[in-house]
Formats: sequence, C-alpha cells, structure tokens
Amino acid sequence: QVHLVESGGGLVQAGGSLRLSCAASGRTFSSYGIGWFRQAPGKERDFVAVISWSGGSIYYGDSVKGRFTISRDNAKNTVYLQMNSLKPEDTAVYYCAEQKASGGSFGSWGQGTQVTVSS
Repeated sequence: QVHLVESGGGLVQAGGSLRLSCAASGRTFSSYGIGWFRQAPGKERDFVAVISWSGGSIYYGDSVKGRFTISRDNAKNTVYLQMNSLKPEDTAVYYCAEQKASGGSFGSWGQGTQVTVSS
C-alpha cells in the first residue's frame, strides 16, 4: 500500500504562485503514477493533473493547462504541482492519489492541503 502526504498549500493573492508536494511512501514501485485533484466547497472533486513515475505520460485538466506544471522526483518519491497565475477559482483542497495502471482509477488518497487564492 502507498501512503501519500500533501504539503505546500496556503494563502496567496491572485496572480501568485504555489508549489504543492506529494510525498509517497510504502509500495511505490507498484504504482503507475500520481494524480492531483481538487475539491472546492460544495463542488465535486475535479481532476487537475497526472504524471507517470517514468515521466513519460503527463495530462492536465483543461482549467489548469498552461498555468500548472506537474513533475516528479523519483529519488525522493515525490510529485510536485507548480501552480502559477493563480485565480480565486483555484481555491480548493488539493489531494494527490495513486494510479495503479495507465488510465486506471485512483486510490490511496492523501489528506489534502488547502489552497486559498484571494482576489
């Protein structure tokens, strides 16, 4: 089983940047990749980005393309989400999750980290 811990959230003004981290421990070798999702109050959880541990596959949600960048450091078992040009609508709890296979479902969710973007 993989254990995921998110960090790096906080309060930032619109137009600012934050970098989130997702540290993985446990059976990471059994994972295909790591995805980021977010959930705003009263809304469903939305897909943000996903990256394979090989780095060969990266996908972004339409609302973050061109502003967010996902990357990974295999030596540290950590996946990052660099968020630039933040907007108030990016305010949400951000979660990372393990993807067992390409195109597969996500599991082993972290506890989440709050991102708040003020206007």
